[in-house]
Amino acid sequence: MTDDELPDIPVICTDCDTRTRVAFDEVEAAVERHNEQLHDGEAVAQVDPEVMEVLADRVAEDLGLL
Repeated sequence: MTDDELPDIPVICTDCDTRTRVAFDEVEAAVERHNEQLHDGEAVAQVDPEVMEVLADRVAEDLGLL
């Protein structure tokens, strides 16, 4: 899979009541920037927890932990 094929990642912020999609390679910086600018650095915005759960399951499976 190339960078052009990577999916956009859903990011949510419950305080702002927003949901957006961010390019895979930019998601960490985008979440950090949002939290710094709007929430005094508090980790409010995050990758959608459902997506993180699926990702964690797949990584665990690939590592033979499941």
